[in-house]
Amino acid sequence: MKYKNYSIGYRTLKTAVGIALSIGLALFLNLEYYTSAGILTILCIQTTKRKSVHAIYTRVMASLLVMLMAFIFFSIGGYNVISLGLLVLVFLPFLVMFKITAGFVSSIVILLHILNSGHFTLDLLYNELLLIAVGFGVGFLVNFYMPDISKSLDKHRIAIEEAYSSIFHEIELYLRTGNTEWDGKELITAQQHIDIGKALAYMDIENHLSRKEDLYYRYFDIRQKQLEIIERVLPKITNLPIDVAHSTLVADFIGELSENVHSGNTIVENRKKLSLVKDEFENLPLPKSHEQFLSMSALYTFIEEMDQYFAVKKGFAGLTVKKGKAIIK
Repeated sequence: MKYKNYSIGYRTLKTAVGIALSIGLALFLNLEYYTSAGILTILCIQTTKRKSVHAIYTRVMASLLVMLMAFIFFSIGGYNVISLGLLVLVFLPFLVMFKITAGFVSSIVILLHILNSGHFTLDLLYNELLLIAVGFGVGFLVNFYMPDISKSLDKHRIAIEEAYSSIFHEIELYLRTGNTEWDGKELITAQQHIDIGKALAYMDIENHLSRKEDLYYRYFDIRQKQLEIIERVLPKITNLPIDVAHSTLVADFIGELSENVHSGNTIVENRKKLSLVKDEFENLPLPKSHEQFLSMSALYTFIEEMDQYFAVKKGFAGLTVKKGKAIIK
């Protein structure tokens, strides 16, 4: 939902719905401090399902701990601010010890209910437990829905492949004509889409409670490593002392590669083609000058680096997209 430059995100919408549901349910159950259910719901709505589950765990544990400590401290010292201050002073180290510090705010909400009541009764305990169940339960339910980001992942995947295609085309153009007008903006574009793609893919992992690895994340990670190879080898290939016959051989290979940068090619096929280029390269005449030697050396280094470019994908099973099984080239 958008209005001019203002937009309502999923998290904002879920927060609004969650508050209304939790307070409405708490009111229906006739709970005291029913509005606090909305606060508890807000505190457990997170950006991903895993974060939400962790948030609920820390807050439930902290709330149960604070109720136990409240019973002890208030029974001994009375229901006053001195007992409250001492309780919080002792309570915080326990949160750190049990690694549930994120539950501090929600537990203080429960603690203030107990202080305000002036008596720790079974009815109060029942009321607070129900508030916790309603607040965190509703928070978990509304946070369970996460938007499908597969279209966004594919958008960045395609943008990266288009950028790589342009990069290889510019390399081919330079090898054939010596054209040096390319500004290298595709390198920046590719990096931007890789960064965003990896962030989205990681979020996708976090939204699947039983999944520890995501193929899209591996895809973007592979593209990152391939980009590093491209950036490392570019200075060598774009600073050849002189043109040699080997340049055309490499240009032919890169030209074909630039036309086939997509998720459907296989690494085996490309490494076979590269192996043929190596064989032809070695059969060409030896250098007759120092400049020819430097050019041939740079071109051969480029070929070796491209072999690493393909090898980075080794061990990756594949990536499924809408049009079928996709394998990284």
